[in-house]
Amino acid sequence: MSVDLRRLRAALAEELPAATRLRHAIHADPHISGQENPTAELVADAIGVGDWVTVADTGRLTRLGEGPCVVLRAELDALPLTEQTGVAWAATGIAMHACGHDVHLAAVTAVARAIHAVSGPTANVAVLLQPREERAPSGAQDVVASGILHRIGTRAVVAAHVQPQVAAGTITVTPGVVNASTDEFQVTITGSGGHVGYPHTVHDPIAALCQTALNLQALVPRSVDPIHGAVCMIGCIHAGTANNVIPDRASAAGSLRLMRPDDREPTLERMRQIVQHTATAHECTGQLTVTEGEPVLANDPTLASATTSWLTTMGHTTTDNFRSFGADDFSYYGHQHPALMMFVGTGGDHGLHDTRFLPDDRTIATVAEALLAGYLAATNPVGAQ
Repeated sequence: MSVDLRRLRAALAEELPAATRLRHAIHADPHISGQENPTAELVADAIGVGDWVTVADTGRLTRLGEGPCVVLRAELDALPLTEQTGVAWAATGIAMHACGHDVHLAAVTAVARAIHAVSGPTANVAVLLQPREERAPSGAQDVVASGILHRIGTRAVVAAHVQPQVAAGTITVTPGVVNASTDEFQVTITGSGGHVGYPHTVHDPIAALCQTALNLQALVPRSVDPIHGAVCMIGCIHAGTANNVIPDRASAAGSLRLMRPDDREPTLERMRQIVQHTATAHECTGQLTVTEGEPVLANDPTLASATTSWLTTMGHTTTDNFRSFGADDFSYYGHQHPALMMFVGTGGDHGLHDTRFLPDDRTIATVAEALLAGYLAATNPVGAQ
């Protein structure tokens, strides 16, 4: 397939003003996981071509052109946060695009329209507007389970995500594992409650839970080779109803994140031992309940290398050594198809999921060019023309 990179980039540049306006509209009217239909319809209308089908309840998918295709994925959902950016197009309700999904959607719209304008029926690209990235049940898992990506002849799945931990303008294209797996867990400690004035007559589940939380967060990372690492963090604790009553039960919930699939079962067994033995030491009983989450996110090395070549030709600064213990359900695609998740640096003082997080509009162009490079890498792996 012959590629006219100059024409593609020129067509993309023409789309950016409209993409910026679309980003503002998406940002001002966010919808949380499972309620993304209005956003999906807005973006599908903005792309304006293709026959759209509904996927994963509130998502959309279309294929532009014929034959095996490269799927460009962007996420639809916002987070249940109250925005504090102060811009004129800020959301005013109790939801916010605090993870950059508005930027991703605007970028994929610009890329899809540019590719279609230049390549027409030979575009070999599909657009996936995926719901429920931020909350289980995973939208990506549902898309994969439906088999639709196989039915449309997917040759690769490509995405790009804004990342404030990377310098503004830099695009990371790292081969292999780039994001951790994630499992949710709950710890329940059961004792026997009573009056706080008679502590010798109770088996205090709160004391046992506090010690369990500290032990989990301290000991689990030491159960895994530090070169690969593990993160075990408690996010919430629930116990008691009054300041002078020891309850019968206390519970906590958290997240386990790992970079190697083989570490999962040994680490969970270590956690079970910590919960049970710490509870026993306090004359209580302990139970660990685990909800399996996303697998590790691994980039296809060949696709990563070819994309880096295209980005270099396009004049972008790239790096191949960014990894994080963040998690993304994009990982499910990589277990079925060659896949690539890039990270586009935004710099700045505010991180992802912060109520003040607001990437510059210029980031749309960088994300769009990253997606274009991934598309070209999958369709023209021999290099830029």
